[in-house]
Amino acid sequence: MANPHTGEIALVVNGERCLAKLTLGALAGLETRLETGSLMALVERFEGGRFSASDVISLLYAGLSACGWEGAEADLAEAEIEGGPMQAARLAARMLAVAFVVPGEGDGAL
Repeated sequence: MANPHTGEIALVVNGERCLAKLTLGALAGLETRLETGSLMALVERFEGGRFSASDVISLLYAGLSACGWEGAEADLAEAEIEGGPMQAARLAARMLAVAFVVPGEGDGAL
C-alpha cells in the first residue's frame, strides 16, 4: 500500500502494481531531463494544465525508478498504465504535489 505521508503513490503498469516516489535523487535526475530547466517550472505547468505527455512519463519514470522499478523510460512510454493517459497524468500530478507538501500543512493538491 502506498504511503502518501512519505510521498508514495501506487499505480499499475502492465498489470503490475508499483510504487513511485519522488526522492531527492529522483528530483535531481528529473531536473536534468526537463526542457524548462527547473522543477518549479514543471510544477507551474501542472498547476496550469499545460503539461505534456513527456512530462507525465518523465515524472512517473523518476518516481518508479526511485522505488526500484527496473524498466527504462522508453519502456514506460510503451507501457499500459491502468486508467489510461488521464489517470497517468493525475498520478504524476499527485506525486509531484506530495513531494512538496509537509504532512499536516496542506492537502497536497496542485
